[in-house]
Amino acid sequence: MFSTNLTGFVLAIVSSAFIGSSFIIKKKGLQRATLNGSRASGGGYGYLLQPLWWLGMVTMIVGEIANFVAYVYAPAVLVTPLGALSIIVSAVLAHCMLNEKLQKMGMLGCLLCIVGSTEIVLHAPQEKSLTSVDEIWQLALQPEFLMYTASVIAVAFFLILYCAPRYGQTNILVYVGICSIIGSLTVMSIKAIGIAIRLTIEGADQFAHVQTWIFTMVAISCIVTQLNYLNMALDTFNTAVVSPIYYALFTSFTILASAIMFKDYSGQSVSSIASELCGFITVLSGTTVLHSTREPDPPVNTGKSLY
Repeated sequence: MFSTNLTGFVLAIVSSAFIGSSFIIKKKGLQRATLNGSRASGGGYGYLLQPLWWLGMVTMIVGEIANFVAYVYAPAVLVTPLGALSIIVSAVLAHCMLNEKLQKMGMLGCLLCIVGSTEIVLHAPQEKSLTSVDEIWQLALQPEFLMYTASVIAVAFFLILYCAPRYGQTNILVYVGICSIIGSLTVMSIKAIGIAIRLTIEGADQFAHVQTWIFTMVAISCIVTQLNYLNMALDTFNTAVVSPIYYALFTSFTILASAIMFKDYSGQSVSSIASELCGFITVLSGTTVLHSTREPDPPVNTGKSLY
């Protein structure tokens, strides 16, 4: 493994550990907010007054910063699948701290996610070197990536405006789908910003380019949207299920976006592509197993403390 890829690998592992923990801490904060009759899934924002929710946010931010730096040193197809570790962290902590029982088949699902992710990582293509934000901007303006972006925006609006009010409380794929599909654009923007920061530190100022600021605005808008619907998903569904499904969809869309924008798989052998496809199928199988073992959340008792 190249030294830069190794740095990205380590940072991605650290990131996953923090992000996996943040799911649990934030849900504890959401549960406390529910005691005051303000559920995030019902459009309430009482969780903003909960210190525990903010601790979860800080934990997630630390994880996201580590993830951000990882994308600077390694390709998205290497960094993103390592988010599987967050599944294990959140599932185990949910079992221990939230009484969300992880059945034996659920453990098998987690194992399948890890095996599939490992397969993807082992056959990840080497990323092409980029020397300026202008290069990334030209990649973003490719007709195929513009078509992908337009499709993401259309699907996101359909899920937000039509599906969320009708099916958001009963179908986990609505809220998680919004987070995942928008997340693919977040990663592309963050990667562009990260490269801009790296090149600026090396002496080639990239913040004089308007494209850097466009990528920044896109990243901020996507992150805010993701956080809002992720909170709603966590407040409505079992954490041990939200985490792996979010991971699987987010990883799939991110790698697809990266393949379209950066042509990651150009020149790869058929066997490598087939191995990565098998990895995806294994990950998706793992999330299906986890979903089949889901237990409904117990009803909230607003008359008693969580402790």
